[in-house]
Amino acid sequence: MATVTVLPDNIDFEAKSGQTVMAAAVAQGLYWPTTCGGQGLCTTCLAEVVEGAGNLLEMSRSERKTIVAERGESALHRPVRLACQAIVLKGTISVIKPGVRPAETSA
Repeated sequence: MATVTVLPDNIDFEAKSGQTVMAAAVAQGLYWPTTCGGQGLCTTCLAEVVEGAGNLLEMSRSERKTIVAERGESALHRPVRLACQAIVLKGTISVIKPGVRPAETSA
């Protein structure tokens, strides 16, 4: 189990080992901005990892390819990950991602 903190709003949630950051957030009732629905085709879910990058599985070639195609090669000079592709291993992870909030429920 891992703990993920989303800044700037200090939203904490638990993530199981093997879950993506975004899937864990959604499972905890949070909305995570996405355009492609978590398929790794856009960069709407892009988050900056400020703590615990080593607690995520290494970036895949397809994740790297999407980031470069959408944001340019220079984006890889920052500690960014696609939340829909960043697989949690363990420990504590902190990311910056504005727009994450409790999901709206229909009554």
